[in-house]
Amino acid sequence: MSGIDLVRVASRVSSAFVAIYCLAAAIPAAAQPTPETEQQGPAAAETTAPEGQTAADQGAVVGEGEGEGSGTDILSRRTFSLVLDGRLAGADGGPSWLDRGFGKTRFDGDTDGDFQPNLLPMQATLVWQPRFFDGLSATVSGGWQRDQEEPLDIMEAFVSLRPNPQARTRFHARAGIFWPNISLEHAGAAWSVTESITPSAINSWISEEVKVLGLEATLTTTLGEHQLSLTGAAFGFNDTSGTLLSFRGWALHDLNATVFGHFPLPILNTFMTFAQEDRTKSFIELDDRVGFYGNLEWRPPWPFALNLFYYDNRGDPEVFNPDLQWGWLTRFWNVGFNADLGPSTRVLAQGMIGDTTMGIPGPPNGNYWVETRFRSAYVLLRHDFGPATLTGRFDWFDTRERGRRMDPTESEEGWSIMAASRVRLNDQVNLFLEALHVSSERGVRTRIGQQPTENQTVLQAGLRLQL
Repeated sequence: MSGIDLVRVASRVSSAFVAIYCLAAAIPAAAQPTPETEQQGPAAAETTAPEGQTAADQGAVVGEGEGEGSGTDILSRRTFSLVLDGRLAGADGGPSWLDRGFGKTRFDGDTDGDFQPNLLPMQATLVWQPRFFDGLSATVSGGWQRDQEEPLDIMEAFVSLRPNPQARTRFHARAGIFWPNISLEHAGAAWSVTESITPSAINSWISEEVKVLGLEATLTTTLGEHQLSLTGAAFGFNDTSGTLLSFRGWALHDLNATVFGHFPLPILNTFMTFAQEDRTKSFIELDDRVGFYGNLEWRPPWPFALNLFYYDNRGDPEVFNPDLQWGWLTRFWNVGFNADLGPSTRVLAQGMIGDTTMGIPGPPNGNYWVETRFRSAYVLLRHDFGPATLTGRFDWFDTRERGRRMDPTESEEGWSIMAASRVRLNDQVNLFLEALHVSSERGVRTRIGQQPTENQTVLQAGLRLQL
């Protein structure tokens, strides 16, 4: 692309960004939004939680329809919310992973890899949060997402029990289809990120490969001025977790796994082309084994919180079905930290390390077909300026491959940097602006005629309506 062409594209994108901003600004301002449909994760909630509540408690109250009132409320208007997302997105780079490439985002450049803008609808999700009686509620969400193969699909469906939310020692349980509360970024309705468009590499992967059908229980107590929360869960239907991390590597995007959908895999090596289907189904049971996870959160009287999470799906890496969907044995540790640096400034950080295994062990070292160690970490800084929020984030990620049917060039290493702004226009409309740059090295890109190293930039402007 010539310098003149680049200037033209940049001019068009800038003009479109301005047009979206002006359109959104024309919507009359209203009162500040109520939180009744937001889903606060365990450490995503403000560290200045109400006295007697941990962040996990806030998540249960707000995210599961128990934020206000009491008694039965099943089909009133306030139990429903609709999330609509439209986006102007421009990107350069090679084919996206959604097109069976090794690109790290949802978007890619034109046929030459040059910058290409698009105006796109992204999602329409309906959330239902009935309250059956005091302490018992439910959350069901589903709808349409761009780049998902099913036109309509289910995202979450679980019931939640909180018998005495004001007690010094509190119990909370939920059962059904849900994401474990790992992410510090997903605090919005329908498992959405609230302060930017694109979550970190860690939480992008959680969104695509760590949805479970499970039973989870949390016990929260206050010891002096310290609050401790212990969570344990048993689950199934997460047997393919690790497939994308091994065959594709890490990615950064806001696409969520659904109950019936699949995600595409990049072009596989010769052996794996015949052993593994060219797509993966995130929500599936193959081995009839029960997995488990646990989380410990500490919230001291100072303005920070720390949590430690462990996950083991106890998968059988040798089992497969007629469609060549394989079981994966996947285990990881995750550490989360969030702190208030002032009345308007917050820092979030997560670190993850784990491994995933698939296939049949064999000579010379007894290795399985795929043995992938994965690591990632990010630091995010956020500052509020009245109705606007500015967010900056740095990510680092890598994988190391030791499987006997995988080449060492299947390993990868990379980093990303993001700058984003959210402007709350009224209680129903948010404007997002985001710039994301990703740099990664993965040797097998040569399989599709690319250089091992790729640098990609994605610019996005979006309007998100919550009705």
